Amino acid sequence: MYGNWLKTTLLMAAIMALFGAVGMVLGGKTGMLVALGFGALTNFWAYWFSDKMVLAMYHAQEVDETTSPYLYGIVRELARRAGLPMPKVYIIHEAQPNAFATGRDPEHAAVAATTGIIELLNERELRGVLAHELAHIKHRDILISTMTATVAGAISMLANFGMLFGGRDEEGRPVNPVLAILVMILAPIAAVIIQLAISRTREFGADAGGAEICGDPEALASALAKIEAYAQQIPMPTAEAHPETAQMMIMNPLSGGWLQGLFSTHPRTEERIARLREMAAQMRRR
Repeated sequence: MYGNWLKTTLLMAAIMALFGAVGMVLGGKTGMLVALGFGALTNFWAYWFSDKMVLAMYHAQEVDETTSPYLYGIVRELARRAGLPMPKVYIIHEAQPNAFATGRDPEHAAVAATTGIIELLNERELRGVLAHELAHIKHRDILISTMTATVAGAISMLANFGMLFGGRDEEGRPVNPVLAILVMILAPIAAVIIQLAISRTREFGADAGGAEICGDPEALASALAKIEAYAQQIPMPTAEAHPETAQMMIMNPLSGGWLQGLFSTHPRTEERIARLREMAAQMRRR
């Protein structure tokens, strides 16, 4: 728990420094102060409201034991096994098989699954996926992914805003256009790199935690293999339009070719499956 709070603090410090650097380049000291103020407001807003924004972005529909007894029942059983409060449960009407968790803490958490993943996986495999998402909640790292998805988009918007309206330093002189273009290109990339710094290890931790919650590492391994086979063949338009949210999913939803491997938010699926199968073997030897 304390490790995640430390990562969150370091992450937000890096994001704020990036906000300030973009502001300095586009508007001098005044621009830096304005950008830092904007960054502080963005972080505050992201902490309290980014989960609602992401769910709305994906047009997620909240369900309960009456409207979706199958999905809701699995989440309720797994949450009980994990010792967690019952999260809100959402369905996203997307053909691509995927799922994510969001919320600032276990008391304000939500789990969302696409119709594609519900249709693709059998009950055992779906339990493995939902246990993975509950592990994110239990490890208290969903705040990190939700906030970084929000502030990464804000940094891109800030850089583009500076390019659109042109930047001036504190003495009123126009910003070097070449430097401004570099900022527009590099600032969003830097934001992505900050996300990648913590995203991959977080997925390994959630795989292990999810396997412990459901008691069946092979189920999650089988689910990941199926999702890998289908996810890249079926586009998810919302994720393509908002790539900063890709890190929240159990599997990278983007179709990015070689760039996807270079800037992947997730570890290689083969490595995740190998670790889960080794975990299953260890369980059998106990």
